Amino acid sequence: MDFRIIKRLDHFTIDVNYGFDSGILVVQGESGAGKTTLLNCIAGLALPDDGRISVGEKLVFDHNQGIDVPTRLRALGYLFQNYGLFPNMTVHQNIIYGIKNKEEYKDKKKREELLQYADYIMDTFGIAHLKVKHPNQISGGEKQRVALSRAIVTKPKLLLLDEPFSALDSRTKEIVYQEFAAFKKEFKIPTILITHDTQESELFADRRILMKDGKIVEEH
Repeated sequence: MDFRIIKRLDHFTIDVNYGFDSGILVVQGESGAGKTTLLNCIAGLALPDDGRISVGEKLVFDHNQGIDVPTRLRALGYLFQNYGLFPNMTVHQNIIYGIKNKEEYKDKKKREELLQYADYIMDTFGIAHLKVKHPNQISGGEKQRVALSRAIVTKPKLLLLDEPFSALDSRTKEIVYQEFAAFKKEFKIPTILITHDTQESELFADRRILMKDGKIVEEH
């Protein structure tokens, strides 16, 4: 994962150059520092003014070469701060939404394998019993697990997490922290995690950067 991103905003310009191959990169900084915009550029939801982005070994954006791969083809999972679950879909439908867009889904045998993997993910996160529930029928912690399951079921090369624990109460957070630590150990997906929480940074970071006004001002 390598990215050089230049993106002009109203009050400053994001200018970040960074790369890593594995583990969790924690991005910290005050609100408005450009953290979410950085993720959106990597995901293809915002267009950088200049730069280059690679996910795994795949070049997904290069301003000079005119390359801008659509989000759905960037081989990444994105867990939004509000989870972004579809209210009209069941838990199962939400989770398999991403794999239904994969080319392999058209093949019957491969489709069965993808659906079996989705079942495995739901079992792993302890949400299989919620399969037919809708988002408004489950708790905040359960929504977080559903959203994370949906993000990883496509077997992404990179996982983007934008304040994934911020909406949880302190008791639920402690439980989810343990689950996320187990997830990190089992799935080993390179991850960028945005958080304001020092405890989360200490628990999960393999490396850490601090952003201010669109720039990296500290790196650990």
